[in-house]
Amino acid sequence: MADTEDAPLCLPPRPLRNPRGLRLPEGTCDSHLHVFSAGAPLASPRSYTPQMRGIEDWVAVAESFGIARGVLVQPSVYGLDNHVLLDALAAHPAQLRGVVVVDPAISDAELGTLDRAGVRGIRINLRNKAGIGLDAAAALAPRIRARGWHLQFQVGPDAIDSVAALAARHDIAAVIDHLAFMPLDDAPRPLATLQRALDDGRVHVKISAPYRLPGTAPDRYRSVVGALAASHPDCLLWGSDWPHTELFETVPEEDDLIALALDAVPAEAQRRVFVDNPALLYWTR
Repeated sequence: MADTEDAPLCLPPRPLRNPRGLRLPEGTCDSHLHVFSAGAPLASPRSYTPQMRGIEDWVAVAESFGIARGVLVQPSVYGLDNHVLLDALAAHPAQLRGVVVVDPAISDAELGTLDRAGVRGIRINLRNKAGIGLDAAAALAPRIRARGWHLQFQVGPDAIDSVAALAARHDIAAVIDHLAFMPLDDAPRPLATLQRALDDGRVHVKISAPYRLPGTAPDRYRSVVGALAASHPDCLLWGSDWPHTELFETVPEEDDLIALALDAVPAEAQRRVFVDNPALLYWTR
């Protein structure tokens, strides 16, 4: 009972709308989305209970805003069971890639199967129950580097240096989720730490989910993203974070989020952030 009580039901995404006819740059990749299925068992304990929104629901969002590609990220509520993600990859193999969560003892044969399915990374999650931690990253990095995979990290600002050190030690690409959850009302120090982590080109950061950042406000988000686009445009990725899990009081409108991202990324950096950077990370083969 306690596990269920600790895993509140998320609000659903808002009904799709796009009255302004917003369109993202041609070839845009949504580098962070999740899908769920009513037939798949949820991990226990877990941090939340999701709404059951599947890949075809995201396809409708993609078609509305001109999103050409997507990257499915294994949500913590499925633990090491990647079947929902893999089913979605199989349904749209040309349009989708995936980032999974695996046991560090996974066999090379299983890694090969995931690679052929379109998987391009492994997620490390220090913020949710049922994830895997930095010790798993150190064990897995040497095994996936040769495949051209990366490690993805859901961490806070205090772990940015650890991510950068791990990426350098193993000479592997790393991706940090959601601007490392930096507090936008006190951003200078974590922003500087993040910029240092991006300096050698191994580490990327997703400018996704501004509503998850403490002290969030549109002008603060625009300021941080603008600074990163000026200093490290080749290290930024955009993602919708659809269907916006772990929101229990209010959910943002899809078109408002996309309008904010388009406004925050300077025009001269938009193709790199929305199209070119994710293409290099996920679609080189």
